[in-house]
Amino acid sequence: MLNFTVELQVSSDIMLNKEENIQYSRHILLNEIGVEGQEKLKSAKVLVIGAGGLGCPILQYLTAAGVGTIGIIDNDVVDQTNLQRQVLYTISDIGKSKARVASERLAALNPFVFFKVYEEALDNDNAVELFSAYDIIVDGSDNFPTRYLVNDACVITDKPLVFGSIFKFQGQVSVLNYKDGPTYRCLFPSPPAPGAVPNCSDIGVLGVLPGIIGSLQANEVIKMVTGIGEVLRGKLFYFDTLTMQQQVIVFKKNHDIEIDQLEEDYDFFCGINSYDFEEINAVELKKHIEDYQILDVRSSKEFNHFNIGGIHIPLESISDRITELNDNKSIVVCCQSGIRSKRAIELIREKRNDLHLINLSNGLSAF
Repeated sequence: MLNFTVELQVSSDIMLNKEENIQYSRHILLNEIGVEGQEKLKSAKVLVIGAGGLGCPILQYLTAAGVGTIGIIDNDVVDQTNLQRQVLYTISDIGKSKARVASERLAALNPFVFFKVYEEALDNDNAVELFSAYDIIVDGSDNFPTRYLVNDACVITDKPLVFGSIFKFQGQVSVLNYKDGPTYRCLFPSPPAPGAVPNCSDIGVLGVLPGIIGSLQANEVIKMVTGIGEVLRGKLFYFDTLTMQQQVIVFKKNHDIEIDQLEEDYDFFCGINSYDFEEINAVELKKHIEDYQILDVRSSKEFNHFNIGGIHIPLESISDRITELNDNKSIVVCCQSGIRSKRAIELIREKRNDLHLINLSNGLSAF
């Protein structure tokens, strides 16, 4: 692991060559960074979780800054809905591996950076081994099971974690598990209830927001590696794009929390998939839509903008309106992405066991 102090000694094979001195000249001119700081960046190994909204700016600025080895793990492919904020990709990249496309585009930005591409999901089987090969972990994920997994694997491998999250117009940044500082579980001991915090595919996100938050995450990495500035250790930085308000919330390490092994199932820990869900995809539903009842649990605004018919009951009203559902046909429950619909099914099952409920996988975004 890197020794995050200005006294870090850089081996001769990490010394900058002539072209690198030109490439990083504006860094080198900074007294706080200089040649020594730039060589520290070259020697650093940073793993970025996710190459999506946050991952794109994180990766772009770490690459431009000259971080020597950058790992990219993401098993997703580019979708047209990504292009509003994931600025590494173009229309021609739709359907291609995000991690692969990102590495190719970034290599064109900086040929002096070595990229390791992992076109797979981060999970219990690979997290600890993977994190052990890097100095700093940067979390660009968008779901709670991954965030808790990343945190726990960082604690087990003793790696600092740069956390970022976005919600509509607001974002947060913090540095966790750094120099025996607090972890994600100190900040959020328990995950929110399933469906309580929808993701951007459900509620949207301002396109520039991940650019702002991701850039701030990259900034924390640069500060840790070069030993400059004040790192957001034990601090949560909050930013609102609509009001331009900023706030720093200080939090302390909870010494009662011990993490010495990974959870067996992070989805279960976060309350996801506590039920088995029968699912149908958009293609099959279109073929046989007359055989099903449709229950749309999105907001009225979403429903009025686009729907495929059926009964409309917003998720927050499900518990009070369950009697409106009948058992004449199997019910396909749908939302925008397939997440709120699962929560709706859980709520319905608590009061009605006579209904045959089917989740629309990936939601109405596939229509």
